Amino acid sequence: MLQLRTSAIVLSRRNYRETDRIITVITPDYGKISLVARGTRVLKSKLAGGIELFTVDDINFVRGKGDLATLVSSRLKTNYPEIIKSIDRVRLGYELLSSVEKLTESGAESEYFDLLHAALEGLNDLNIDNVLIRLWFNARMIAISGHAPNLVSNSNGKPLTASGRFIFNSDAMSFESNAGGRFGIDHIKYLRIVFASGKPNVLARINGSVKFAQDLSPLVNLMHSLHLSS
Repeated sequence: MLQLRTSAIVLSRRNYRETDRIITVITPDYGKISLVARGTRVLKSKLAGGIELFTVDDINFVRGKGDLATLVSSRLKTNYPEIIKSIDRVRLGYELLSSVEKLTESGAESEYFDLLHAALEGLNDLNIDNVLIRLWFNARMIAISGHAPNLVSNSNGKPLTASGRFIFNSDAMSFESNAGGRFGIDHIKYLRIVFASGKPNVLARINGSVKFAQDLSPLVNLMHSLHLSS
């Protein structure tokens, strides 16, 4: 039977039968797949070390007749040890893994693997505030889904001016001029960087980044819930 090889990030694990586990992983080559990891609950299992959370692993597996594949071998490729030193980092890590698992179909695009890989690198860098990682991650999830907001013009196609205040039109996914709006042009410029950045460390280099992220997090969470959680 043909063995397939790829890199993988474990999204979840659950016990199966007496000694096995079923793991769900995201990969750059085959999207999201579920695998039976036989014997991994045995003390000296050779597979167990390569299916830990918050790591990138090299795996070999074979397809089954149904949706469930079988893990043949696993090897730790990259570990991110700083994550588990902070309970807040661990909680956010679980949140991001769960988000990808819930909001992707089997065989999902490779962009989701790249997204999680960059998120783990960010979580492992204790100099990057959690609020920046969560904002960046949610924005990238929206962008990958094809629902990124219009950050250039309003719903009538007129360019956003450099002065004034704005409100967000969730139906049109764009900003509109409004004297009582809570957002300024600097918020919009910051969002442009957020949606365009391949990694969260870019945000950590911006002056006032955490304050911008705190201001914009409720809005990005709204976009996330409107277009990804339905």
